[in-house]
Amino acid sequence: MMAELQKKLDYVYPCRESRLEVAHEILENPSLYNELILICFSPQDKNNHKACWILEFVSYEELCWLQPHLDFFCSNLKILKDESSLRPIAKVIQLLVKSHYKKEENCVTLSEQNLQDCIEASFDWLINDVKVATKAYSIRTLYILGNHYDWIHPELKVIIDKDFGDHSAAYKAVAKEVLKKIK
Repeated sequence: MMAELQKKLDYVYPCRESRLEVAHEILENPSLYNELILICFSPQDKNNHKACWILEFVSYEELCWLQPHLDFFCSNLKILKDESSLRPIAKVIQLLVKSHYKKEENCVTLSEQNLQDCIEASFDWLINDVKVATKAYSIRTLYILGNHYDWIHPELKVIIDKDFGDHSAAYKAVAKEVLKKIK
């Protein structure tokens, strides 16, 4: 089974269509999902970043599939270093946190430890030298979490204010949007 998914990942390209194609195959064959999660958190695997791209797309459709894997997913966030893996995983964290705090039929429940792991990873990505998309997702995720942990918004504001001048227009747009909500 592992070889089957690896073969598929070998032929994934950065273009959206290529990623969507494999994501649809996973959605049609949920038995491949466990393998996908393992590859996402195997930084030594040459297809690690591609697995992360696919996980993001699968998560838009079936975020609930992550529920049994949350302890593994959240506790391993810190092992990811590759830029191409970080962006999609930061997006998945944002989806998870949003879902966790939704009032209506909530499909994902994060434990306190899961939430702490997400907070830690998001702050790490925000203060370290990673690309702007990862930082933008982290800012939005921390904003949501800050509505439930009163220490997060003040910390987030300090970091955004300190780093604001050093970043791109994209970062500044997200930073302004979130700062407006915090104040």
